[in-house]
Amino acid sequence: MSTPEQSGSTTTVIQQAMAENTDKRDTRAFLKRQVQQSLAFGTLVVLLIFFSLASPNFFTFSNIASVLLSTAVIGILALGTTFVIITGGIDLSLGTGMALCSVMTGVFITNMGLPVWLGVLGGIATGVLMGLVNGFNVTFLRLPPFIATLAMMMIAGGLALVISGVAPIYFSTSAPDFKRIALGAIIPGIPNAVLITAVLAIIAFLVLSKTLLGRYTFAIGSNEEATRLSGVNTRRWTIFVYMFAGAFTGIAGVVIASRLDSAQPQIGTGYELQAIAAVIIGGTSLLGGRGSIIGTVIGALIMSVLVNGLSILSIQTEWRNIVVGVVVLLAVFLDSLRNRQRT
Repeated sequence: MSTPEQSGSTTTVIQQAMAENTDKRDTRAFLKRQVQQSLAFGTLVVLLIFFSLASPNFFTFSNIASVLLSTAVIGILALGTTFVIITGGIDLSLGTGMALCSVMTGVFITNMGLPVWLGVLGGIATGVLMGLVNGFNVTFLRLPPFIATLAMMMIAGGLALVISGVAPIYFSTSAPDFKRIALGAIIPGIPNAVLITAVLAIIAFLVLSKTLLGRYTFAIGSNEEATRLSGVNTRRWTIFVYMFAGAFTGIAGVVIASRLDSAQPQIGTGYELQAIAAVIIGGTSLLGGRGSIIGTVIGALIMSVLVNGLSILSIQTEWRNIVVGVVVLLAVFLDSLRNRQRT
């Protein structure tokens, strides 16, 4: 029979071995994230070089500014939906939701005559409300995220058309300075929309890595049932995640309305695919439990550069859509390979 001292020694050895295995898994996961981000960054560099050689009009100041402005909208949407995807969910209402938030901003400022800052808050609040409804449908009604957000996509698109009367809402008369939100330049040469995106990326990074919301986002995506059994109210935190993502959708709606100086009710079509593709390209897993904000920013830049570069090369819209679709398919396929290797 083993003595108490021997049993205690054996337990200590087992605990040390388990701790070492955990450290090794964490180290491997960290290295994999670094490799994925490096590959994404390398892809971005390759695209920049290719389009620069293919067209002298690509690497000009005005075109790079256009790329960054496009990245602002896609990037803001992608930052928000990164949280949703890490939980193992999906949000298909990004594009039409952005259009609805844009329209509501126009209604508050132009039709109702509210101050610009209050109208902007109203547009963002519209996104938060959409996130609340999505989160409620997913958690309490137990609808699959795909179905819940698909329904919201159709509802938001229809509401944007109904509320706007199927016509753009222009800000030039009622709020001539509204366009400065996106197109102004607090720092000379850098549009405010780019600064807004950078600030939001920093906020998203800090929330994901330093707060309870970020911690529970990863926990729910890794194993929701285990997280619930550990005493965490997973329903409440999942709703918070969707509301947080909805706030980003609202901000994107304000930014694109400011950029166009009008609220276009049909502007959001296709943006959800580009945003989701940016998130997946950046290394976030569709199965949940893994993702990074830095990777999402790189993915958003890749999508913007790709779409802009194809446009510069005079590739027709239908072929650009085909290329974007292939990129989305490839991103999901690579994510599936990563998940199989992980398993």
